[in-house]
Amino acid sequence: MAEVIDVLSLYPKDMNIYGDSGNLLTVERRLSLYGFEPRIHYYNQGDAWPDHVDMILGGGGQDEGQRKIIRDLCKRAELLRGLAHQGVPMLMICGLYQLFGEYFQPIEGDRLPGICVLGVHTIGEKLRLIGNLVEHSEQFGAVVGYENHSGQTFLHEGTKPLGEVDSINMGNNGADRTEGAINNNVIGTYMHGSLLPKNPGIADFLISKACMFRYGTYAPHPSDKGKAELKRLDALAQHAKTVAMHRPR
Repeated sequence: MAEVIDVLSLYPKDMNIYGDSGNLLTVERRLSLYGFEPRIHYYNQGDAWPDHVDMILGGGGQDEGQRKIIRDLCKRAELLRGLAHQGVPMLMICGLYQLFGEYFQPIEGDRLPGICVLGVHTIGEKLRLIGNLVEHSEQFGAVVGYENHSGQTFLHEGTKPLGEVDSINMGNNGADRTEGAINNNVIGTYMHGSLLPKNPGIADFLISKACMFRYGTYAPHPSDKGKAELKRLDALAQHAKTVAMHRPR
């Protein structure tokens, strides 16, 4: 029987804009092609938490969406910090990236507390960073996506960025040329697009870490048909990445 990997989609009802659900579809498809059995769970505020979780994916949302889920997120904070500490891989996009930090101070309204999985904090500003984005990651090479945020995120001392951008007025805060953050197996980023279809190396990182967490080893076993399909998908991803890298911002 195929080894099961339990994947949790976090707050898909309120935190899912700019195609972030494509990240879940990509992970589900690649897990299947590698010979695993993906088991998908959806968690919205007030839902029961699944019995087992090997990977967590979260998307972006507007300030209103963040306010809707913040109370429930804080109730789950200790659990999420514990899972992150144990090595469960997580990908948090935009709004949930902000709330996985120390806090988010919107332009208007009360400060929203974060759950302190990532060493960052975010301040709302009138300047909106928006457009196609290419960043250079030490771990993943060239990463492409699309950012659209007015919250400016600042890394705390010792926090490693996901990557670096070539110029100001893009990335985490438009000033220090960083983008995203990575701690242990948790990735936060402003990259929409969705991110994983065009950056399968990050998807495979999450998959490998999920398998290591669940089984202590990562041993993909795609069929010949699966190998051919993965090769086709990777070629499409590379083409999409090349096109995106040459689009004007």
